[in-house]
Amino acid sequence: MTAPAGEDGAETRASRLLLRNRPFRSLWTARVISFTGDSLSLVALMLHVAGTTGQALAVSLLLLVGDFAPALLGPLTGAISDRFELKRVMVVCELIQGVLLLTLALVLPPLPVLLVLVGLRSVAGHVFQPASRSAVPALVKERELEVANSTLGFGTNAAEALGPLVAAALLPFVGIQGVLLIDAASFFVSALLLVSVPSLPPAPSESHGPAPSLLRQARLGLGYLWSTPAVRVIALGFCAVVAFNGVDDVALVVLAKDTFHAGDSAVGLLLGAVGVGLVCGYGLLARYGALASMPLLLILGFAVSSVGNLLTGLAWAVSAALAMQTVRGLGIAAMDVASNTLLQRVVPPGMLGRVFGNLYGAIGVAAAVSYLGGGLLLDATSAPVTLMVAGAGGTLATVVVALTLPGALRRSLAARDAGAAEVRRAASP
Repeated sequence: MTAPAGEDGAETRASRLLLRNRPFRSLWTARVISFTGDSLSLVALMLHVAGTTGQALAVSLLLLVGDFAPALLGPLTGAISDRFELKRVMVVCELIQGVLLLTLALVLPPLPVLLVLVGLRSVAGHVFQPASRSAVPALVKERELEVANSTLGFGTNAAEALGPLVAAALLPFVGIQGVLLIDAASFFVSALLLVSVPSLPPAPSESHGPAPSLLRQARLGLGYLWSTPAVRVIALGFCAVVAFNGVDDVALVVLAKDTFHAGDSAVGLLLGAVGVGLVCGYGLLARYGALASMPLLLILGFAVSSVGNLLTGLAWAVSAALAMQTVRGLGIAAMDVASNTLLQRVVPPGMLGRVFGNLYGAIGVAAAVSYLGGGLLLDATSAPVTLMVAGAGGTLATVVVALTLPGALRRSLAARDAGAAEVRRAASP
């Protein structure tokens, strides 16, 4: 869909979209509030686990159950979004997370119980994620998708960057339990905001007769992801880039300490540089994203995020590595906005939740693979070599995507249009 002739291009900018579209504004505000609270509680829980157990392994387990384990449930979490009314799914997920955080805050249970509660909260978050992405096309016009996705990315990433700073300021006054209570409150406020979003009923079932079971819907979602050319190329390309480059967080620490012989402040700057680039990238795309070609933006995002690591491995000083990682953040913002927008346009509404659920789950697995394989490479070689190998591998994956994506998009869009035409013929008297 294109804008009518003579329409002011500024109509689709982030500020106009937020001011004029109340349902999207509610979704955006809810996301920003709960992301801020989430980043607060992550800091608090890491400090609590480290302080009560004194073991780095316990902190690693906390991160594992919070990120990797729920990613394995991606096919099911996405199927829930396609099976039930989206607003109800989002509200229930936020309420569940709020109750679990409230329990954590009031009880501060021993480590095994704490890990179970954190894992359950993360599963609810993984159900919410594809539901919220699936809701965007129903809340904004098709020509506003680029700006809507950029605006969501800007708000949530800015919240994640701000959260640790707010946690550092609050902890001396309210303590671990107080910060966890604030996070619980953020989820309840988010649920309240989402109540104002209009009803978003699920699309009709892909089969005639009774709706298939949740497990069958999950299997159908996996089959769709693999059988649809554009979706398969986007998902495999994204996962390949993450599998190569995910290790950079660990490699940057070693680069600063062992290669540049710098202090902890340099480590913090390097790790924070990507976040700065991300926020700037989302801000630029929120303003100018409607002018960009999404396939080209996806390829550029893959390339910049990968070449950024390769050049970081060649950096001669902390300042050069800092610049490369900041630019790399721009690339990550581009690949996120482009992939979300392309999928929202190519995938039918009744399958969108499962596609996002499978994609986010696969990305989580790819990141875990990168941590393991990259860690072994880091131990065997050095941080510069690891970053160069990571960047080179991601660049190779980008080339494959650039060669295959245009044709895959043409085939997928043709199939989508043919399916829509068939539905219209079946519905006509």
